[in-house]
Amino acid sequence: MKLLMGNEACVEGAIAAGMRFFAGYPITPSTEIAEESSRRLPMVGGKFIQMEDEIAGMAACIGASIAGLKSMTATSGPGFSLKQENIGYAALAEIPCVIVNVQRSGPSTGMPTSPSQADVMQSRWGTHGDHPVIALSPSSVRETFDLTVEAFNLSEKYRTPVILLMDEIIGHLREGVDLPDASSLKIVNRKKPTVSPEEFVAYKVPEGEIVPPMPSFGEGYRFNITGLIHDETGFPTNNNAIAAKVSTRLMKKIEDNVDDIIRYEANGVSGCDILIVAYGGTIRTVKAAVKLAAESGIKAGVFRPITIWPFPEKAFRACVRDNNIKKVLVAELNYGQISLEAERILKSDAEVSHIGKIDGDILYPNEVFKKICEVVKHD
Repeated sequence: MKLLMGNEACVEGAIAAGMRFFAGYPITPSTEIAEESSRRLPMVGGKFIQMEDEIAGMAACIGASIAGLKSMTATSGPGFSLKQENIGYAALAEIPCVIVNVQRSGPSTGMPTSPSQADVMQSRWGTHGDHPVIALSPSSVRETFDLTVEAFNLSEKYRTPVILLMDEIIGHLREGVDLPDASSLKIVNRKKPTVSPEEFVAYKVPEGEIVPPMPSFGEGYRFNITGLIHDETGFPTNNNAIAAKVSTRLMKKIEDNVDDIIRYEANGVSGCDILIVAYGGTIRTVKAAVKLAAESGIKAGVFRPITIWPFPEKAFRACVRDNNIKKVLVAELNYGQISLEAERILKSDAEVSHIGKIDGDILYPNEVFKKICEVVKHD
């Protein structure tokens, strides 16, 4: 049993998953991840480097991944904005890496020590162009460990950047956790080529698969990497048919595997008067509010997306329809970002309400309970 904060558990999970390279730049409230990585990585033969800025931190992670190391960087609001161009590069070039964003209040430099969940849409659409994204959101210290391992596994399996979308609440929360032995964990490593270097074609996908194998620089395989749309050889092309094929495959490798990628929780939904949607640190407030509602005679169910992107919309829609739920309340520390997703997914199936904050403070159980009563019109 260890007493860890979320940021520390993130590093332990990353090392257990095989992270051997971290590049980043200190920024509140994620700095403990860099600090702990600088201490822990040398113990396991890994490398830590503090870069001159967040852009370089992301670029260094891409380079280390190409060279064969599982790589991670960590940041918060303004730094996450700076990383976006290189996140897009990693998405197009299909380079595995993990980006941790411990969200804080914004916009701009905002309130560095205050919690927020306002980077949800940025994590999906922050870099330009249509691109694949996986984003996971933990709600406890132990789950931060588990989802960091999962982030690396998904990144390696699908050759894509994966975002661990934390918030300051979880990043700085301390809890007693019993971490599993690393030997008991399921660890996924990128698939290597099975052909000779002479036969190898950089982005040729094996029959019946959707993700190409990935050798490391220095293993004898020669290949070109570019941020331009490329053909199977990795060299740029302006051929529209090839561009459509490549871009569609990038999206489909996530879309066609949602059942493998998506994680969510649904509790107390059968016969509930209202369904509350929450994620990250806010779910802890919501669970307390649900107890207050129960004491007042209101049954509130909870739906928690663990995978934020791709959003578990099929499960969410089924949860609402199968249980004939007519009132949904989304609780989040922003102006209503997942609320918009809920409205899009449910359409006329249920009335969607929102409770949030953008003042740097958390939501409190009595505030959520009051909103629950207002939505169900309960005195």
